[in-house]
Amino acid sequence: MSLQTSTQPTSPVQQALREALIAGVVSFGLFFFFIGLKTDQNIRNELVLVTRWGLLTTVVVLTMIVRFLYVAYAVPFLARQKIADAVTGLLPDSTGTKFFRVPFFIGSLALAAVLIVFGSAIVAWTGPNIGAYVTLIRAFAIIYAVAAVMFYGRAFIGRNFASIGIVSLILYPILVVVILALLAWSNGSANITSAAFQGSLKWVDNFGIQILIYVMLAWGLNIVVGLAGLLDLGYVAFYAVGAYSYALLGTHFGLSFWILLPMAGILAAFWGVMLGFPVLRLRGDYLAIVTLAFGEIIRLVLINWREVTNGSAGISGVPKVSFFGWFTFNVSDPNYISKVFDIPQSGAYYKIFLYYLILALALLTAFVTIRLRRMPVGRAWEALREDEIACRSLGINTTSTKLTAFAIGAMFGGFAGSFFAARQGFVSPESFVFLESAIILAIVVLGGMGSLVGIAIAALVMVGGTEALREMEFLKSFFGQDFTPELYRMLLFGMAMVVVMLWKPRGFASSREPTAFLRERKAVSGSFTKEGHG
Repeated sequence: MSLQTSTQPTSPVQQALREALIAGVVSFGLFFFFIGLKTDQNIRNELVLVTRWGLLTTVVVLTMIVRFLYVAYAVPFLARQKIADAVTGLLPDSTGTKFFRVPFFIGSLALAAVLIVFGSAIVAWTGPNIGAYVTLIRAFAIIYAVAAVMFYGRAFIGRNFASIGIVSLILYPILVVVILALLAWSNGSANITSAAFQGSLKWVDNFGIQILIYVMLAWGLNIVVGLAGLLDLGYVAFYAVGAYSYALLGTHFGLSFWILLPMAGILAAFWGVMLGFPVLRLRGDYLAIVTLAFGEIIRLVLINWREVTNGSAGISGVPKVSFFGWFTFNVSDPNYISKVFDIPQSGAYYKIFLYYLILALALLTAFVTIRLRRMPVGRAWEALREDEIACRSLGINTTSTKLTAFAIGAMFGGFAGSFFAARQGFVSPESFVFLESAIILAIVVLGGMGSLVGIAIAALVMVGGTEALREMEFLKSFFGQDFTPELYRMLLFGMAMVVVMLWKPRGFASSREPTAFLRERKAVSGSFTKEGHG
């Protein structure tokens, strides 16, 4: 006699309730000591324990609600839409055509234009409290208009992505100056050009130069991690070597940036080889631990070797970049750019020049990476990444393969470091902590190891998103003057990383396929035969 049990299928709501309860228990256990309890000092300087049960309850309840909504509604919706198989972008056609409509697009453009030109007049007429709402509505209108253009032009963008991206990067500072000139005109400024140039410093610096520095660093690390498959957690060390090489040689010997740039890359490549030799037989976690220790050793040397590096105080007065001696950006110099071209004096010229300089260096990094990937050394990197034992059995010299990967990746890190020193005019060990290596590695992983386009998008989202949170001062009008957006930057940063890895576990645009195949194959009568096999 056998007992037969019938299992009833679980509904999405029941599954969501179960998942929500589990998420509530887990979040309670995780946040009990971090949020529920807090140490503080009383008026007599005694250490006391403060309980925050209300805040803890709010966090747990919000976690349960989000988990319930995700399991009950988001998962079935994504399954119905088959978003994982969609090749048109973030949204499938059935959803995108409902959200992006021509009347909405035209309305968002008109609203954004009106708020850009007459936003200040509207705030002056309605009162200062309306300014936060005007800024928020204008931002959403611009984002919607750009998203609509990307959705309807997704096929064209997909075919010409590289060309569109390069043209957009070249025109970015010009568009920033034009938009800020319109804003200055709407404010009634008499000197539109000067106001626009001064205002463009922040946008070109934070949302242009800063992002491109991380793009270049991530592309350099991509050679080591994405192509060669060598996990490097100390990449910031080469970044520091390039920065200090430029700072020390520039301040003590007065050498030009164009001479120190290749020297910084060569010195960083030398240290890449020095790191590569001890780790030739290491793989996986052991390699990660050694590279992490190497990055910390470099940082501690910079702190303690005070006679050379000036310790924690850093090196100031790092010389600026000049354009091959034709014109400079020092006001006291007779070849100052304003004197050479007879234009108004402004500090924005140097930022715009640095933007195009780092753009050229980043494009050079991409060009060299693409060419190397198609050469035998690039194919050796990919073979090493997939299987080191099989790579060695094919007769590939794994020693030289690893050393070239470390050296070339470190060289581009040195280039970025020298540019960073010239941009900042000051370097210190605090700029080269482990968090920088973690951010660069996260950009490579989120973008997709081996994919230059995906890494660039990940750098734009991660670095640009965290920089955008610095500018959200208008949120104080909603949450109070005590609200500081910067305190929530890393929290939102971590949440975004979790969401992206759940949605795209292999990165935005993973590229693990080999660059070249030995022989193309086709199926014939159930068996595989090689084309052209004689």
